[in-house]
Amino acid sequence: MASPATSRTRTRRPRVPGRGRLVGASLMILVGSFLPWLYVATGGISGARGAGLWTFYAAMLGIAGALIPSRTVGAIQGGLMALVALALPVWQVVHVLSVVGLGGWLPGPGLVLVFGGGVLAAVATRQLWSARAAASSQS
Repeated sequence: MASPATSRTRTRRPRVPGRGRLVGASLMILVGSFLPWLYVATGGISGARGAGLWTFYAAMLGIAGALIPSRTVGAIQGGLMALVALALPVWQVVHVLSVVGLGGWLPGPGLVLVFGGGVLAAVATRQLWSARAAASSQS
């Protein structure tokens, strides 16, 4: 039996609000980047043929932001990921509307997943930024 003097107790870091959501948003964007972004008469158009690669790179940045111990850096990286994941799907829809109009295409699951991940990343970034401000005011 181990005596109390020789047993080691582990202390856990406090759970930072927003990190789990940032990981979830990164995974949504990561998966959505390679799914079809548009459905046309000839089939689906993959996001990897265009803006999906940019959102994939942004998802990697978001995962790094969720894993890094610094809340400030994590919030900035999450904000950049949210900006990319919100702007590129909106740009894609506006571009297709200007070229084709409303007929002949539908948004694909990848486009919707990336946009949803961008919204979730924005929420996670706000939570990380608020946690950073709360931690600095307690110090």
